[in-house]
Amino acid sequence: MPRTALRICPLCEATCGLTLTIDGTAVTGARGDREDVFSRGFICPKGAAFGQLDADPDRLRRPLVRRDGRLRDATWEEAYDAIAAAVPALVGEYGAQSAGVVLGNPNVHTMAGALYPPLLLKALGTRNLFTASTLDQMPKHVSSGLLFGDPFAIPVPDLDRTDFLLLLGANPVESNGSLCTAPDFPGRLKALRARGGTLVVVDPRRTRTARLADRHLAPRPGSDALLLAALAHTLLSEKLAAPGAALEEITDGLGELAAALGSFTPEAVAPACDLPAAEIRTLARELAAAPTAAVYGRIGSSTVEYGTLASWLVDVLNILTGNLDRPGGALFPLSATAGAPRPAGPGRGFALGRWSSRVSGHPEAKGELPLAALAEEIETPGDGRIRVLLAIAANPVLSAPDGDRLDRALAGLDFMVSVDPYLNETSRHAHVVLPPPPPAQSAHFDFAFNGFAVRNQARYSPAAVPLEAGRLDECEIHARLVLAVSGLHGAPPEAVDERVIADTLARAVDDPRSPLHGRDPDEEGRLLSGRTGPERRLDLMLRLGPYGLTLDGLRQSPHGIDLGPLRPRLPGLLKTRSGRIELLPDPIATELPRLRAALAERPASLVLVGRRHLRSNNSWLHNVPALTGGSNRCTLHVHPQDADRLGLTDGARARITADGGSLEVPVEVTDTVRTGVVSLPHGWGHDRAGTRLSVASAEPGVNVNQLLDGSRLDPLSGTAVLNGFPVELAPLP
Repeated sequence: MPRTALRICPLCEATCGLTLTIDGTAVTGARGDREDVFSRGFICPKGAAFGQLDADPDRLRRPLVRRDGRLRDATWEEAYDAIAAAVPALVGEYGAQSAGVVLGNPNVHTMAGALYPPLLLKALGTRNLFTASTLDQMPKHVSSGLLFGDPFAIPVPDLDRTDFLLLLGANPVESNGSLCTAPDFPGRLKALRARGGTLVVVDPRRTRTARLADRHLAPRPGSDALLLAALAHTLLSEKLAAPGAALEEITDGLGELAAALGSFTPEAVAPACDLPAAEIRTLARELAAAPTAAVYGRIGSSTVEYGTLASWLVDVLNILTGNLDRPGGALFPLSATAGAPRPAGPGRGFALGRWSSRVSGHPEAKGELPLAALAEEIETPGDGRIRVLLAIAANPVLSAPDGDRLDRALAGLDFMVSVDPYLNETSRHAHVVLPPPPPAQSAHFDFAFNGFAVRNQARYSPAAVPLEAGRLDECEIHARLVLAVSGLHGAPPEAVDERVIADTLARAVDDPRSPLHGRDPDEEGRLLSGRTGPERRLDLMLRLGPYGLTLDGLRQSPHGIDLGPLRPRLPGLLKTRSGRIELLPDPIATELPRLRAALAERPASLVLVGRRHLRSNNSWLHNVPALTGGSNRCTLHVHPQDADRLGLTDGARARITADGGSLEVPVEVTDTVRTGVVSLPHGWGHDRAGTRLSVASAEPGVNVNQLLDGSRLDPLSGTAVLNGFPVELAPLP
């Protein structure tokens, strides 16, 4: 008989609560959970397709091991035996830096992806970590690290209470938000306007979000930092800046900011932005006059040449208007697993470039190297060449620049392990593929996204259906991988979790700030609930957290526990060496002259930007039939004036060329992009042999990142420039 089960959706950052309909072990339907304390019944097409994703016949059900050059079905024992025989031996022969780890976007959507990669890196001893962050959000981590001393201290707009919201390079009506976890983002924007608030959207495309706005500005792509600098300049020069006594008391650099931004007048930046100077001044004045306001920038303002400066200037504006750490402005969430609050005072600070990549000398950021540099680190001979790669929920052949080069590089690895449910464009190169079970068979807690949520809350979903025979739980897959690479192959996987619990308890009982200070660690360990090691670890993190929750308490509240609206947290969360907000840190000040030089540059006649589809998330949902078709197509959007100028017609094909090569693409003529801009979505290009993606390969599209050669990076964060780069376009016969 059909039954229902609750599950937090893992398919985007909104983390909506779902009510699944289950017949036997099959998910036959999904609807929004109306009692969910956070999402209140909201659901998008991705969540509605949960059952199709869960039952995708192309999902791998058994491990694959390469034998005689071919990937073949294997047992779990054979898979881990192969890893244990190869990885420690290669690392022992060539050194720890011969190993690399790649973490993809879906890692942050699972419990396993949050709990085990740090242990894997420690076991390998390598500094060669590459993640999707350098294709997306690293500029915000870097700017937050420099300003606040903590790269995870990211303020989010207080959507439910603000009077004025300025969005740059964000399309949350279709993406559901990014570094701003907010179920029903569209509804929250409509509520903002319904209560008399103002929504301004800055985007070169007239997106669905822009259509909701009171005002839509369409500047030239890549000019976000210039626009933001001009807004800040206007606030300072017109004496509109009003941080307030509380922020002024804890902020260094306010006095130096006017001189640092002195060149960026609205009149100076207007030609580069292709916006009237008067419109820039008006926006700055409205931002200053609003009772409360928040500035929020995302992908479009991060994956550009000055992404870190744009991310920094977002918070500069929030500070200058007195809206940082203020209800209705931009506030810092407090996750239930964030640990005990620390007293205000100096911290360890944040440093960039503690080490560099071997070949091109790219500085690390947040312990990561640019994913765009992975191919050269594999190809280039010499000490430290990456010979062993562990890719976890990652498909960089499609997501990183110059996938063809990376495709060739991966084929030359001595050994590769991929933890992935699919045989895709990247995992097809692996020597061992370890497939996690479908999401309905996994427990879920959002470690990452609760730290970016617009309302503090905690929710836990046990597995909705039992683990299928012959499968391993995703956490066990990761724990066994840690053991296999660390020379402890054959030890029980729960030993990994118990070691973490013991170490955490030992630190907690010695820490005067901890709620367990002075207690017996063994006794506290016995009090932990949970049937598995990951559940026990979660229970411990909740007990040590700021709210004193427990796993049992979450189980007794299946729709979640509401922990209230965001509250001011400064200065306690600051971890800079000064214990203050460092508004003009040296790396930023050193980068500003490069931005100043951009004022004199002649802009390209045609540039490319990506776009987001409501029914897609990077490359990993293109194999779900319900999420393909409609607007979710890989077409090149071209403005009618550009189409006429270039001799292009709707539905025809064109050749688009950039640094990394050329693609043949179908043209879609539309006035939703501004002149001088074309748009091609990210995550397509499912046309390589050796994959098992029957739906995706039937409509493969083209890989937009193949237009890039990986040389365009934001220098502070190492983030690939995926938007606003010059292209040439010509019709095909």
